Amino acid sequence: MKDLDLANLGKFKDPEITAKGEPRAKVSLTNPETLWFNTGTLCNITCTNCYIESSPTNDALVYIGVEDVRPYLDELEARNWGVREIAFTGGEPFMNPQMNAMAELALARGYDVLILTNAMAPMMRPSVKKGLADLVARYGNKLTLRISVDHYKPHIHDAERGVGAFDKTLRGINWLASIGAKLAVAGRIEMAESENEARAGYGALYATHGWDIDPMHPGSTVLFPEMNAGVEVPEITTACWSILNKHPDAVMCASSRMVVKRKGAASPAVLACTLLPYDPQFEMGTTLAEAERDVALNHPHCAKFCVLGGASCSA
Repeated sequence: MKDLDLANLGKFKDPEITAKGEPRAKVSLTNPETLWFNTGTLCNITCTNCYIESSPTNDALVYIGVEDVRPYLDELEARNWGVREIAFTGGEPFMNPQMNAMAELALARGYDVLILTNAMAPMMRPSVKKGLADLVARYGNKLTLRISVDHYKPHIHDAERGVGAFDKTLRGINWLASIGAKLAVAGRIEMAESENEARAGYGALYATHGWDIDPMHPGSTVLFPEMNAGVEVPEITTACWSILNKHPDAVMCASSRMVVKRKGAASPAVLACTLLPYDPQFEMGTTLAEAERDVALNHPHCAKFCVLGGASCSA
């Protein structure tokens, strides 16, 4: 965080006004589409630029379970949010022993389910594979597995995730394809390449392996900019919407919330954003009712990824 703080010195301090004294932009929950659950920050690998600092030892967010998820699905219906998708992220979700059971709980209620995974060893355990194959057989395209492939070139992916990670992930994707799972990919755009170049590269990778993934569709191939914390970004004011010709409804916190379970906490909490799990100002309470209030765009990620970069974690 030090690089981020230095690059944006004096900014993002007040939720109401910017460093220049202008009114800060806020986003209302106008179109709830996705409710995220963080399954826990434990992961089988440690990535160089993981925004949530997942690792084999980081349990700041502990495993969430079926009995944690169920009340939020009940509240979704009671409050009539109209959410279409329940999504799971980590850490590595398949480290959580209840991952398949949580997915089934949401699928059985009619939701689309999205699971973000590196498709490595935790997902490839025999018991997990058996459960996943069963879910795919019963629910088909209602379940999407989005696999993290940081780059279509193996050496760039492995520089982020460790030597041999690319091949292990490819084995996982090939297995998912073999059972007819609906696939998507999350990648990153290298500083030296354009989005079109990146999508062409991913398209060539998909064609080589025969994967049914559209490289041009932003929900099938989700590309994020590099997480460079040392870059200065502008604060987003209320005037920015018209200047940028963008509407607040297009920002991720207009359509989603995330549930996490902090280590030592009595109950789960609802956050405004999947990208900001540790910033207390984005913790909105323990219920969805509390999480219906507006979100002040008071963080560099709000500007860089969601407003200027147009990021969306949903399918």
